[in-house]
Amino acid sequence: MTNATRIAADEKAPTIEITREFDAAPERVFRAHVDPELYAQWVGPRSVTTRITRWDARTGGAWAFANDRDGEEIATFYGSFHEVRPHERLVLTFTFEGAPDGVALETLTFEELPGGRTRLRTLSVVEDFETRDGILASGMETGVDEGYETLDELLAKEA
Repeated sequence: MTNATRIAADEKAPTIEITREFDAAPERVFRAHVDPELYAQWVGPRSVTTRITRWDARTGGAWAFANDRDGEEIATFYGSFHEVRPHERLVLTFTFEGAPDGVALETLTFEELPGGRTRLRTLSVVEDFETRDGILASGMETGVDEGYETLDELLAKEA
């Protein structure tokens, strides 16, 4: 079964909501978001590798990673973990180093579904519509789709 990713932009607020279901329990999907070794294996488009440079997945902790393509660094991202509630919720900031004023506040919720499945909802709030539309136009959809497909494969291997 293929789990489709839904990406929606609110017309009245500068937000992006991503909804995706996974064939794994919330504990496992949550762990893939807070364990740096697992996170680096799935996040982003398939054309890049992710190198974790800082990772402290606790309330008040910080994180950073770089994306490399063909051995060359092409992008760096960083932020803070504002709330880490195991298996239920993550609240963090997300910043692209190339646009340091464009901070997103992201809330991820991990909803348990029947059959040991999970519905992940991510709500990203940014300062204005221009920033939001720039994120949407950046190729973000490809990174999200391919990343979640890779996460599906990783979760299936672990099962």
